[in-house]
Amino acid sequence: MLIYNNGGISGPRIQLFIFIRLSLLHGVISETSRARDIMTKYPLIDGHNDLALRLRIHYNNNLRLFDSHNIPRVATDISRLTAGHVGGQVFAAYVLCTAQDKDAVRLTLEQIDVIRRLCTENKELELVTTAEGMKKTSGKIACLISVEGGHTIDSSLPALRMFYQLGVRSMALTHTCNTPWAESSSKLYQFYQRKNNSLTEFGKAVVSEMNRLGMLVDLSHSSWETARAVLKHSAAPVIFSHSSAYAVCNNIRNVPDDLLMLLKTNGGLIMVNFYSSFVACSNEANVSMVADHFDHIKRVIGAESIGIGADFDGALGFPRDLDDVSKYPALISELISRNWTEEELAGVLRLNFLRVFEKVEKVRDNMNNTSPIEVEIPFLEANNSCRVILAPPVRTESSRNTKSPLLPVSALAWFIPLFVQVFLY
Repeated sequence: MLIYNNGGISGPRIQLFIFIRLSLLHGVISETSRARDIMTKYPLIDGHNDLALRLRIHYNNNLRLFDSHNIPRVATDISRLTAGHVGGQVFAAYVLCTAQDKDAVRLTLEQIDVIRRLCTENKELELVTTAEGMKKTSGKIACLISVEGGHTIDSSLPALRMFYQLGVRSMALTHTCNTPWAESSSKLYQFYQRKNNSLTEFGKAVVSEMNRLGMLVDLSHSSWETARAVLKHSAAPVIFSHSSAYAVCNNIRNVPDDLLMLLKTNGGLIMVNFYSSFVACSNEANVSMVADHFDHIKRVIGAESIGIGADFDGALGFPRDLDDVSKYPALISELISRNWTEEELAGVLRLNFLRVFEKVEKVRDNMNNTSPIEVEIPFLEANNSCRVILAPPVRTESSRNTKSPLLPVSALAWFIPLFVQVFLY
């Protein structure tokens, strides 16, 4: 029963109320302080950031139009990365699916270029290509380049290898569209619809070549069937660079428990996405809801299989108090309040990613004597109007004045039988 004094709560009650409030506040301050201490010791490596996409949209990739320490209209810049205790960031070179079979390769090269320039022209950033490089950046923020969507290589293993030469160390097999060789979780586009073939033989070759090169195979955006096929085929651990738990939010972009178990067996990593629609299956989310995904995945496969891939600048709509790259400490504070240990948090922040990356590099080293894969995708699988057959033209009366040495794909149906008849028999 409350005791009132002159219309208010009695002195002892007020003292108790103030004590409780101060105790709760002290707990919050202590958790925040401890989170920052842990993050200073173990600076975060985030697995997916789409700043390069925003630089394309807002600034046409012109770095002279803004100050990289304070970039308007985005969630990422150097000042906020520093405030968020970020020690390493995987920046995505992303190109819309509408560029598939058109100029996706060129556009991807331009996105790789802007990431490379951003990370080499600012003294606080350092472009790296190895796990060791991510460990030793002399206090700088390490930049690793990924490519988001296999449509960007135009079904070409040589293109994949050239991306590697430019510093790309991770590739998502799909984005929101199928490729001729892998299946997306999205039905937004109608590219390359297939039945019962979520990873073709050429798709397996892409995964094997990524294993040989030492590139992280990223299954975020892939269909569950493609993910299962890759998890069974890959010789190296794989990642979901920005996906959350389907059991907590039943969005198709998230990962169901049976796939989490396969990921555990594979030795790979799921890096939890912060996008509200993937966290809460709605436009409204908070830090506690994000932490629910961490708790669930920890129960299913352990904290050692978890990382952070927030997807900042890749989506619109993030949880309250977790809406840009300076806010990571809020999540770590929440996990501390849920009794996550420093060892578990150190893994989530960076050590788990470094361990997986090192294993990918070890598989590469073990395949050192393996020659590059030289298979080409069959033309009928990648049939589109922009592909040509590199062969002498078949001269007819109507084409005697044609000087082009190339044939369109539409000529394939009659050219192959003719080729076989003339050259093989």
